[in-house]
Parts: sequence; structure tokens; C-alpha cells
Amino acid sequence: MKIDYTLSDDIAVTPTDAARVEKEGYGGAWVGETRHDPFMQCLQAATATASITVGTSIAIAFARTPMTLANLGYDLAQYSEGRFVLGLGSQIKPHIEKRFSMPWSHPAPRMRELLLGIRAIWDSWQNGTKLDFRGDFYTHTLMTPFFTPKPQAFGPPPIYLAGVGPGMTEVAGEAADGFIVHPFTTVRYIEEVTIPALLRGRARAGKADLEGFTICGPSFVTLGRTEAEMERSVAATRKQIAFYGSTPAYRPVFEMHGWGEVQPELTTLSKQGRWDDMANLITDDILEEFSVVGTPEEVGRGLRAKIGNIYARTTLYDSGGSDQAHWPAVLDAAS
Repeated sequence: MKIDYTLSDDIAVTPTDAARVEKEGYGGAWVGETRHDPFMQCLQAATATASITVGTSIAIAFARTPMTLANLGYDLAQYSEGRFVLGLGSQIKPHIEKRFSMPWSHPAPRMRELLLGIRAIWDSWQNGTKLDFRGDFYTHTLMTPFFTPKPQAFGPPPIYLAGVGPGMTEVAGEAADGFIVHPFTTVRYIEEVTIPALLRGRARAGKADLEGFTICGPSFVTLGRTEAEMERSVAATRKQIAFYGSTPAYRPVFEMHGWGEVQPELTTLSKQGRWDDMANLITDDILEEFSVVGTPEEVGRGLRAKIGNIYARTTLYDSGGSDQAHWPAVLDAAS
């Protein structure tokens, strides 16, 4: 299992941070889409490094079209010399419609079609196949030589899809090369809900198992070397779990462990702005189910024991309460 690093959204330090991450032995550097364009930040990271994976985790798929995503992914695969991963996610309806002014409907079928459209475009560019993609949401039937990139030695990048519900997870299994697990999950939920959904999708694509398919994603870590450090880290992780848990769509994760009644309480408190009270609902049992807790060395070993047989790679999801100076020790212990 590779341990990766999530770069900050401070684009002024992206090149130096990416170079540092590579030097420290992380397997990859990932960029989320928040305040800046993630693809430009990935370009910065790719040009500052030589060997690590660089990818979006995630870029918002429905804010773009299959053609724009195909261009971005194809070019970044070449810029990075085959080290780029196109990580995509759907976001939610209000953001797509009100922030990006793009259409929203039937997210799982739309995502499936978007991924298949990207692949059809890449097939046209890389293999010279006539572009004739016709779907319910996207149509791509025009590709003239003037607008066709030349085939490249590195080929198109892998596509990883993020999801939570079974529908989007099945789409990942069918049409993507990997699945980005949401941090608000547990091993039991992955084994009993996520993996079966991925396998159903793989079966639709004519594949019997998950061979060649990558499962990855962020993992909550709660760590410190002193009592004060642990208290800060625990408090920060409780708040982050509570924040995610207030979303009704995530209730099935709680319910699987018998904590279903916590979710509506979190929603009510969030609407009242009672953030500290929300964190108080996250018991020690809930904390330890969602996060690996301990010294840096204990967290490193715990991560490998907990998800090493499931995830091919993970990033350390710290909620702002721990000292990142301890992270190299986590990396060493997880190796």
C-alpha cells in the first residue's frame, strides 16, 4: 500500500511541496478542486517531480464536458510522462447548477456516459477510431484532423471515480480504472457495500473480479506524541467526522454499526450552528471505527493492518489537529 500526500490549495507553494513530497518518499501527490483549477496545479506538481503519481482527487466532472476532460487528461498524461491520474467526482446538485451553471440529472447514469464518452474520444486520438459517441446526455461525433492530438507514447491516463452510494460505485466498477473511497467510511462498509457494488459494475463490463482495478482514498489519522497533541488531534477528528455525519446521505454508514440515530441529531445541530455539540456526539467507539488513533508509529502500523489488504494507496486525512512533522514517522511505520 502506497502512502500519498494531498497538496494544499496554496498554488504559490505547489512546486516546492510536490518536490518535497517526492523526496520524503510518498507515492503520489493529489490535488482537490476547491479554490483553484486542479489541473493547473497538477501540471505544476508534475513538472516539479520525476517519479511520483500526480492526480486530481477530485476534479468536478459535471462542471465540464467529456471533451474538455479528455483534453486535460490526455495532455497531463504527456506532461507527466505517464504519471497522471484523472480522478473525478460528481459534487452535488446545488454546486453544479448554481456555482457552475451546468446541467444536473441522473448523476450515476450521466457519470457512466461521461466516462464512456471520454474513452471514446481517447480511442479516436490514440488509435484513429472514428468518433461516433451518441448518448442520452452527451454526443461527440465530430473530430477533424486539425483538432486531433497525435497519439502519444504514454497513452491516456487511468480514470478513478469517487463515490459514496451503490449506484455511483457500480459505475466506477464498470467504467473506471479505480475507485476513490470517501473518507467517511469504515472497513465493514467497504467490505459489505462498496466492494460488492464495484463487483456488480465489473460484471457489467465483463470482468469477474477487481484484478487491475485500484481502490484508494483518504484515511482519517488521529495522532500525537504528547497528551496535548493527542487532545488536539482527537478534537479535530471528532469535528470532521461529525461534519460528514450530518449529511443524510451518509446515514447508511452509521446504521451499519448501530449508530443510525446519531445522524439526524447531527443534522439538527448543524442547522443550529452548534458545531462543538456535534463533535460531542462522536464517541470513542465511533472515532476509532473511522480513524486510526495513536502515536505516529502506531498509526502507520495500524493503517497497514486496517486497510492494507483493501487499498492500493491512501492519503493521510488529518483534520488540522496534528503536527505534520510526525508524518514521516507514519510513512516509515506503514512501509
